[in-house]
Amino acid sequence: MLAQPLLADCADGRLTVAGDFGQATFTVEIADDVQERAQGLMFVEDMPMLSGMLFVYERPQSVSFWMKNTLIPLDMLFVSPEGEILNIHENAVPGDLTPIPGGSGVQMVLEINGGLSSRLGIAPGDVMQHPSFGADAILPCGEKTEG
Repeated sequence: MLAQPLLADCADGRLTVAGDFGQATFTVEIADDVQERAQGLMFVEDMPMLSGMLFVYERPQSVSFWMKNTLIPLDMLFVSPEGEILNIHENAVPGDLTPIPGGSGVQMVLEINGGLSSRLGIAPGDVMQHPSFGADAILPCGEKTEG
């Protein structure tokens, strides 16, 4: 499956993406209620390179985002309840009100700096490790993969 062991600590403020490209660990803020998800990354003027926001929903669903009051380009990674990346929207345009659909079955969305998923080689089918994914995760917390 993965070529190298996953070494990241599992903590609310850290999320690791793993796939054929290797792995990348992000410092994340969690948006897990209606108010936090509505605010998102609006009015944020810059974000450190390996930082982001993880939107957590109560159940899998169809989600759609927009960039109202968002000042920086973002990549949106739409994720299943088990931690698999289902879809990626790259370089969402700041201030654009056009809906960005993530598809159905989405329970988490990771927003990172625009263009970063492509630069790192992150693709649909890659997996995430974070406590929000729970025991049914493809890569549950506490597990390491063998290469």
